[in-house]
Amino acid sequence: MLPRVADSLSFLYLDVVRVVQDDTGVCALIDGPRGTDRVYLPVAALSCVLLGPGTSITQPALATIARHGTSLVCVGSGAVRCYAGILPDSLTTAWLERQTRAWADDTTRLAVAVRMYERRFGVQVPENTTLAQLRGLEGQRVKALYKQLAQRYRTGRFKRNYDPAAWDQQDPVNLALSAANACLYGVVHAAVLALGCSPALGFIHAGTQHAFVYDIADLYKAEVTIPLAFSLHAATDPEREARLRLRDQFRLLRLLPRIVIDIQNLLDPDNATSRTTPKETLVELWDPVVGPVPAGVNYGNEPADLEESPW
Repeated sequence: MLPRVADSLSFLYLDVVRVVQDDTGVCALIDGPRGTDRVYLPVAALSCVLLGPGTSITQPALATIARHGTSLVCVGSGAVRCYAGILPDSLTTAWLERQTRAWADDTTRLAVAVRMYERRFGVQVPENTTLAQLRGLEGQRVKALYKQLAQRYRTGRFKRNYDPAAWDQQDPVNLALSAANACLYGVVHAAVLALGCSPALGFIHAGTQHAFVYDIADLYKAEVTIPLAFSLHAATDPEREARLRLRDQFRLLRLLPRIVIDIQNLLDPDNATSRTTPKETLVELWDPVVGPVPAGVNYGNEPADLEESPW
């Protein structure tokens, strides 16, 4: 099923628990001062379970989660990093197919890129604008934002610098921004996996397995990570402070449901107001003429219209 963004339990984050299967269902065992508490998880109503540090899960529980079509993602503390994703076999490919069709055609790929810039900056992009011109517009707006925030926090002239070889020699704003962006990428990666899209098929970024993650994460940097980084210009440990504050912001902004909605609107803008949950199907067969046809059916009695059959 598609993630139900209206459901407050579309994404469930767990940490420091043991997830097991008993005779009733899947539950989380939580050790406390009064013993072990047992909390049952509504896995059938969940789209994605985020497993944070200190969690363990048994094979029966994992199998039950997969049977219900729920994605399982291993994340860092507070769901701010994404390490691996396990997708159920029953997860629909509807959004992956939309993404692939849009990505494979240069015209539609540019159209998605334009929608990303319009969503990011809240402006209408003129017709016939090339991708190179969009990159130039983006660079100007980001520089203007850097200048505005530098004046607000009186940090002096700021230049974005990301140098892993000299990590400790960077200024606090650059350290905080790099750490915050890494956390944002993890959250976006979790949402992309839950939706069933490919993290590698980017519309602006390319050449990496996380290209689409970087595309979507850019939509929120001006709102979330960049202002936060400048606010930590005097922090003694800007990386740690950035991670701690981002967790609170992600909860307040309800970022995961927003990411899902934005991806859906970018890939399928014509049906942005009429999202429906598709009927459950195990697998279909592709047909270029009539469209998808049911699988699990013997079509041997139908005419093949072949002059010579290889069989």
